[in-house]
Amino acid sequence: MELVLFIGIQGSGKSSFYKERFVDSHIRLNLDMLRTRHRERILFEACIRAKQRVVVDNTNPTIRDRARYIGAAKQGGFRVIGYCFQSELKECLKRNQLRPAKQLIPVEGVLATFHRLEPPRKAEGFDELYHVRIAGPGSFQVRPFVEVAEKKASEIPG
Repeated sequence: MELVLFIGIQGSGKSSFYKERFVDSHIRLNLDMLRTRHRERILFEACIRAKQRVVVDNTNPTIRDRARYIGAAKQGGFRVIGYCFQSELKECLKRNQLRPAKQLIPVEGVLATFHRLEPPRKAEGFDELYHVRIAGPGSFQVRPFVEVAEKKASEIPG
């Protein structure tokens, strides 16, 4: 039983990473698809009750955003693994512009998420935490997360 929680701004590669690593093993929860928190909560609770591996493919920028999933998963006996997506803001904005018109996020929305982004900490309840960077088309670099208090996760060099 495993909850995988993605953390990162729009255009940082979260959905592509899901398709590469988890599409055959985990249910994907994504607000872009489900459209409402109510629908998301119903499906998330069903995954917890069914002991189904699940990936929450949202931005999850704040500790509070992440807590709603982590607490329920821990109560359900799940391991919680976080993947913090690191990309330069300008690169995320470029990738966002390449999305189909219906999936395009307004620049103000991406910037708002960027400014709200709080780096994750193991103390939130994560069993494992990783940094993810896009390494090339369809390729990702994954390494253990290093906690840095004074910088946003998207600004950590590396």
